[in-house]
Amino acid sequence: MSWTLTAADLPDLARGATLLGTGGGGDPYIGQMLVQRVLGDGSITVLDPDELDDDLFVIPTAQMGAPTVMIEKIPAGTEPTLALRTLEKHLGRTADATMPIECGGINSMIPLIVAAETGLPVVDADGMGRAFPELSMETFAVYGVHGSPLALAGERGETVVIDTGDDDRQMEWLARGVTIRLGGVGHIAEYAMSGADVKRTAVPRTISMALALGRAIREAREEHRSPFDAIAQTLSTTLYSEVRELFTGKVTDVERRTTEGFAKGRATISSLDAASDDALEIAFQNENLIARRGGEVVAIVPDLICVVDIESGEPITTEGLRYGQRVRVLGISTPAMMRTPEALAAFGPSAFGLTEPFIPVEARVYA
Repeated sequence: MSWTLTAADLPDLARGATLLGTGGGGDPYIGQMLVQRVLGDGSITVLDPDELDDDLFVIPTAQMGAPTVMIEKIPAGTEPTLALRTLEKHLGRTADATMPIECGGINSMIPLIVAAETGLPVVDADGMGRAFPELSMETFAVYGVHGSPLALAGERGETVVIDTGDDDRQMEWLARGVTIRLGGVGHIAEYAMSGADVKRTAVPRTISMALALGRAIREAREEHRSPFDAIAQTLSTTLYSEVRELFTGKVTDVERRTTEGFAKGRATISSLDAASDDALEIAFQNENLIARRGGEVVAIVPDLICVVDIESGEPITTEGLRYGQRVRVLGISTPAMMRTPEALAAFGPSAFGLTEPFIPVEARVYA
């Protein structure tokens, strides 16, 4: 069933999307402010993917670049719709709806900006089920829909169309190069597809799940209940049903650099017990990729590794990690369609140069 989203929903949606973004996806607060500016007192229609007409024409929209750059280089706000219109012109066909390519961070918000400006509905689904750093890391691509042609827009009205046929990795490489030369941030329209393709290749209902997560965390705090219990309870009936606490401690070291269009680095979280040398290390590329405790892997991509405030449950992005923060680290299972051999080849450990195999977060034994 379709539903309506208003400005009042945006803070909860941003909070939930930040959790699902596993540390990446871009600053959701910036996205929230951009949507509020355009939406005002209006509303956005959100379409359930199962109810789409097979011939509906959907063009996903998103922002790409290093999250660290986005904090200082605020978008003008006109870029996403410009990218959509550029791709429509190139294809000679007008979109019937837009959709996120990932459900994390600012990229849960970019399609809402487009919807508020154009009146288009947004499909309640995405192509990553979380956030990933590369455009080729999509369930769309895994199951047969390719990203090209892609339209990319800059803040000064620059537009580029990239067409690499069915080579999505080459599309990512070229688009990343253009984005770097635009100052590290660009806005894109890509993976144009039919409603039938959405139903076959997208991770369903991730916008509504992010909204439910953000609301559950907020309401738990207001009612003095555990936000962590609220997260687990909310996810228990979804495709992300397994939640594990991986570690509780204090951030004692963060190494972060912006290189090749990504924010790369690692963070160390040490035990709150001063007498203990127990620690968890997280490596990230925009998003958290792998968590090791005492040298042993406790969670690995594509499962979600989420860092949240130890008391409030507020999720923390990789660019927001700071020395001294007291945090919990949660491991959350991904849907079955993100764990197939084809999916793991696209965005499993080996896709990031990790040698460790994928073992589901719920299958591991925790001390």
